[in-house]
Amino acid sequence: MNTLRNKVQLIGNLGQDPEIINLESGKKLAKFSLATNETYKNAEGEKVTQTDWHNLIAWNKTAEIVEKYVTKGKEIAIEGKLTNRSYETKEGEKRYVTEVVVNELLMLGNK
Repeated sequence: MNTLRNKVQLIGNLGQDPEIINLESGKKLAKFSLATNETYKNAEGEKVTQTDWHNLIAWNKTAEIVEKYVTKGKEIAIEGKLTNRSYETKEGEKRYVTEVVVNELLMLGNK
């Protein structure tokens, strides 16, 4: 039951090519954004599509798969966990970031 406490599953399309970072420690990090769409009818009966953007990161083997096979526009399904972090800008402003750490990735759509 612990695995259900912080679990995210998304299906969407990449907004841009992933950013791949090779760290000094030898680890590989992939950063990318995923767009998910929800369609509904408003009060006037018009079809409305709402797009939400999600920041994703993947480490090591998963990052290698992202680097080799995942590009802008590609439809993927991911499973991971939600994380929050903060950092300070050069101007001293505190910024907060919410990201999904990808554990599993499935490529969908056409080859």
